Amino acid sequence: MSEVRVFEGRAIVIDQNNVDTDVLYPGAFLNIPDPELMKNHLFEGLDPTLRDQLVGDTVLVVGENFGMGSSREHVPQAMKAAGIQCVVGKSFARIFERNCVNLGLMIMTAPQAAGAANPGDMVRIDARASTVQVGDATFDARPLPAFMLEMIELGGLVPWARRRVAS
Repeated sequence: MSEVRVFEGRAIVIDQNNVDTDVLYPGAFLNIPDPELMKNHLFEGLDPTLRDQLVGDTVLVVGENFGMGSSREHVPQAMKAAGIQCVVGKSFARIFERNCVNLGLMIMTAPQAAGAANPGDMVRIDARASTVQVGDATFDARPLPAFMLEMIELGGLVPWARRRVAS
């Protein structure tokens, strides 16, 4: 198995709980198949000005039960296309977390780290060590199973499955 790299970026903080995928990527844009075009509608129903903060590598830091609601694969696809390296949160809706892994977007549950991050903070995620560093403080994260880390490293479920079938 290849090693999952370290993820780093500046924090964009969504300090809200129970953020629904319907506001992260509204239904009116679900007919757009290209992630490069999807990114133009990310956060549309929540706060479109968040897109202006997506410059360079970004770590999205979120509250509890993030990604609840509809199973919208468009959300992690648009996030990846927009340069989001990882989503760090207090907790996630199960379907959102799995969509991120299946599409190769790093996601870490680290409540203390999410609570400590401020907009613009440098955030560093070490997936193998299950740690999240915010500024000079390091916090434990919930470890992801090895097969999920491998999926993320390979770019998601489809490339992971192709590799397993080919072996």
